[in-house]
Amino acid sequence: MPREHDANIRVGIGYDSHRFVVGRPLTLGGIQIPSEVGLQGHSDADAICHAVTDAILGAAGLGDIGEMFPDTDPANKDRDSIGMLEAAVRRISSAGYRVNQVDVSVVAETPRLAPHRDKIRSRLASALGIDSASVSVKGKTNEGMGWIGRKEGLACIAVATLKGNR
Repeated sequence: MPREHDANIRVGIGYDSHRFVVGRPLTLGGIQIPSEVGLQGHSDADAICHAVTDAILGAAGLGDIGEMFPDTDPANKDRDSIGMLEAAVRRISSAGYRVNQVDVSVVAETPRLAPHRDKIRSRLASALGIDSASVSVKGKTNEGMGWIGRKEGLACIAVATLKGNR
């Protein structure tokens, strides 16, 4: 039998992927990463922020990033994805939830995330309103398989838990 306080825990999963493109900066988790390629997308194409945004919105039952920030809206062209994540945090807060913890896996042959992991965790934690100890960021390769293995782009999966403030 679940304990009463456990009933206020919500879980959401987010996913995002983008192609690599020459001529754009590479932004992941709100941090610019030195790279010869960036990610193609309507906004700044920050796949980590997009996946985390979908995870928290999904956990709260409040739709997804495409509903909040449609790519058909010119105002979202080159938009800062950290700002979109912060807006999603405000939305879930208005609905009575707060972020408890986030776990992120980035699947890419390149870039290596290890040198940037602490900065990404800190930047995400700040946007989410939680301690960086509650943010996990992992880099995985695709062992050379498929479009990720051919270094055509990257994918990101995020899981978030929310606590109800009710």
